[in-house]
Amino acid sequence: MTPENDRVIIGIDPGTNVMGYGILRVVKNKPEVVALGVIQLNKFESHYLRLRRIFDRVLGLIEQYLPDEMAIEAPFFGKNVQSMLKLGRAQGVAMAAALSRDIPITEYAPLKIKMSITGNGGASKEQVAAMLQRILHIPEENMLPQLDATDGLAAALCHFYQTNRPQVPKSYNSWKDFINKNPDKVSNGKPSPKK
Repeated sequence: MTPENDRVIIGIDPGTNVMGYGILRVVKNKPEVVALGVIQLNKFESHYLRLRRIFDRVLGLIEQYLPDEMAIEAPFFGKNVQSMLKLGRAQGVAMAAALSRDIPITEYAPLKIKMSITGNGGASKEQVAAMLQRILHIPEENMLPQLDATDGLAAALCHFYQTNRPQVPKSYNSWKDFINKNPDKVSNGKPSPKK
């Protein structure tokens, strides 16, 4: 029987030419890389065939690695509406593959992922890859030239960091709010009855 915190996270960096992915296994609260790769899509002329390929390959990864959760990079807003639409479709198809297997999905903005890995929301793909290599002790020969793969892995590690935080007690807006939510902790000024 495995401890509760043992889990597998698949991270996806959506793309319409190249889609990156990374698989993390968390054992005893320590993340380790299981797989890192890309799905090449530029050989398909039709956008619809690319979407079909994304669905099939993501489903194949899910069946191979049995992830418990999916972390996916949310499309950022760009000036080219057609590119954004295609990227959103690619992301949606990857999400549909996870949903077809009842895998919960969390989206992260690119800035959030970069911040969580490097501490700098404006970090380059190369900086993210170098930091991942250091944090996860990835041997040089296992690093891929396509940075989409490390972007997918970064989404998975970001998710690990975000879901692994200790729960902070609820916050209060004011003393009045605290009193209303904690009537048992407030004294009315009278001595408590002695037992």
